[in-house]
Amino acid sequence: MVMAKLLSIVTAVTSLSIPGCHAFVAPGSARANDVRLGAKLEGRDIDGALKPTNNFILVKLADIEDETEGGILLTGTAKIKKTEGTVISVGPGRTHQESGLLFPMPVAEGDGVVYGKYDGTEVDYEGEKHTLIRDDDVLVKFSGEKLTLESADVVSDNVLVKVDNSEEETSSGLVIAATSKKGSKPSTGEVVKVGPGRMASNGEIMTVDISVGDMVKFRDFAGNEVKIGADEFAVVKMTDILAKF
Repeated sequence: MVMAKLLSIVTAVTSLSIPGCHAFVAPGSARANDVRLGAKLEGRDIDGALKPTNNFILVKLADIEDETEGGILLTGTAKIKKTEGTVISVGPGRTHQESGLLFPMPVAEGDGVVYGKYDGTEVDYEGEKHTLIRDDDVLVKFSGEKLTLESADVVSDNVLVKVDNSEEETSSGLVIAATSKKGSKPSTGEVVKVGPGRMASNGEIMTVDISVGDMVKFRDFAGNEVKIGADEFAVVKMTDILAKF
């Protein structure tokens, strides 16, 4: 019995010292639960995960579309690069310069977001394309894998407007689409989503004086275009809405 125990001890020690041999590690031990604590940023190893600061948001980019809704395959530069993705992590928020209050972040990990075409700083993180955007860059947030009108919400004092693309008739009887008018684009429509409002310096939310169902007129070129399904929408700041009717 003693010899058998001694032999097992020698075997265990030998397996630790000989290259290519590994001692058995019981489940639940420290070595069995080892995880990689680092990550890769721009091809470099970093300590720990990438964590945004202030009001920045780390977003994993959505896949580039290589096929249209009608089934047409796209190649090269024709592929559609979406300005949307999934929130990986968020910063603590920004602090008001005068009151010192912390503005809460409008999104959380796992949310889907749509942001402006020229917003964000792209980074290669863990071998995949990500972007770092500010909370003010978020046009629409949504839950689930696909952006739909039902799952979409706007943040802060933003308003989601279904733009009016109705046709107009010239004095000579020629019918033209609103989007075809030279030097202009639709700036009226129906409100379909309203954000909670912007936070004041005292921490209170300043609600917007607009409701779902209102028709509004907003400043030309003020809205950020967002396509949801087959419909066109504009995300407009409350301060850019001129009138409602």
